[in-house]
Amino acid sequence: MALPEIASIILRLAELAFAAVVAGLNGDYLHSVRGASSWDLGRHIYTEVVAGLSILFAIIWLFPFSSSFIHWPADLFFSILWFVAFGLLVDWLDGSCGRVFDWTNLSFRDTASCAQFKAVVAFSFLSAICWLASAIVGFWWVRRNTRVRHTTTAPTYRRRRWYRSRV
Repeated sequence: MALPEIASIILRLAELAFAAVVAGLNGDYLHSVRGASSWDLGRHIYTEVVAGLSILFAIIWLFPFSSSFIHWPADLFFSILWFVAFGLLVDWLDGSCGRVFDWTNLSFRDTASCAQFKAVVAFSFLSAICWLASAIVGFWWVRRNTRVRHTTTAPTYRRRRWYRSRV
């Protein structure tokens, strides 16, 4: 059945695209605030590192081999990293741009505007969901393909001795 392979490819492409969007928008913000304290930018630096690692591993694991399914623990780990990035960015916004998923009255004219921050938050969440779904598909595939088959054992035959023991 090719369904897990197709789902894996689609999820890897989505992970790659979402990580690229986050890396681009977040990188633009980091470039615009050059010279600021790295302590103040820690959340954005963390998100940029997670996005870069996600891009790298999504490209490596994009190839549809059966060995790509055994990486489900790493997929789960990346999902956790993305959920942490999402939480840090939501905490950083702290309602200064309105509710996190309120997309009304947004404009894309300013650089590093609320729309850009909300897009980074939204794509971080979507990336976390895709990595989690990829981990679930991988776990399901590994569990299905390594299941021990319980069959009745064939009777074992004793080898008949053709000689008489002297003991």
